[in-house]
Amino acid sequence: MTISEMLLPEFEQEMANTRKLLERVPEDKFAWKPHEKSMALGRLASHVTELPSWAVNTVRLDSLNLTPSADGKFQPYLAGSQKELLEFFNKNASEAQQAIAGASDEHLLKTWSLQFGGKTVLTMPRAAVLRGVVMNHLIHHRAQLGVYLRLHNVPIPGMYGPSADEGRMF
Repeated sequence: MTISEMLLPEFEQEMANTRKLLERVPEDKFAWKPHEKSMALGRLASHVTELPSWAVNTVRLDSLNLTPSADGKFQPYLAGSQKELLEFFNKNASEAQQAIAGASDEHLLKTWSLQFGGKTVLTMPRAAVLRGVVMNHLIHHRAQLGVYLRLHNVPIPGMYGPSADEGRMF
């Protein structure tokens, strides 16, 4: 079994779970923040939708510089509507799935780096980046988004079984 064959089932499950949560993001709450230091709900949801594209960057690039720049080379995505969130997420998840599926073990074992502000933040094999930085990062922010939605009494879908809103199994 190849590395991509091991990663893809988990990646696809996490994308399906993420899509279920994004479908419940209320547009009228995009500007809401639970704390002054927190991201606004719309920005957090937008960040979740852009994270699958990091898999594409991990597979196709040797490094990624996340430093925002005046030339617009890297600018965080900000959706204007729930429809835009879902369309952008679906596009990114599909492209990421294709990139992972097409990557050889040799390529996934090559080193990849993330830079910010002129400094290297991390360097590790692409396979480790896909699992640790792309999927874990997405799951982390998806959980934050779930808390934001809970604070607005939005029913939370189950991720790994029924949620409290869907009824318990036991």
